[in-house]
Amino acid sequence: MPNARLAGRYAKSILDLAIEQGQLEAAYVDMKYVQAVCNASSDFVNMLRSPIIKADQKNSIISAVLKDKVSVLTNSFIVLLVKKGRESELLEIANTFIEQYNEMKGIHQVTLTTAVAVSDETKKLIEQKVKSENSFATIELNTKTDESLIGGFVLEFNNNLLDASISRDLKDIKKQFVNNEFVGKIK
Repeated sequence: MPNARLAGRYAKSILDLAIEQGQLEAAYVDMKYVQAVCNASSDFVNMLRSPIIKADQKNSIISAVLKDKVSVLTNSFIVLLVKKGRESELLEIANTFIEQYNEMKGIHQVTLTTAVAVSDETKKLIEQKVKSENSFATIELNTKTDESLIGGFVLEFNNNLLDASISRDLKDIKKQFVNNEFVGKIK
């Protein structure tokens, strides 16, 4: 079970250490890579969380997966996590580090979900619109596709949700018909 408080403390520690050593950007790239590895491989995450696999075996597996992909600082940090028995929190720590980095740099995460893939031109237009409407200096736009939307889009940022999808409109229309008092009086 993810421990947000623990992840926050470890993420803050590596963030501060990376700033102190002038390796903040390298640590950010490393954490994005660790996040991508964990999201791509559930077997890797299961290995991290397994109480059966010993720490030295986990260290060798992690070093084989991350070999020459992460900096010395990040590698030392991960070795320390394994030594302390906190390797199961690696994904949560990486996610929290990225959140703290984005907050520090003023980068806002924006998620655009559409029924079909959108063009790069449309992405740029949406980025510009979100920046200007919300006075954001920098945004990071993530796109998803979800055919169940039928059409339109769903935009999420800073705990805000803008749902302009056809499926939501159809649900609203259905609610109106279900709650319509006058339908019974027509007969």
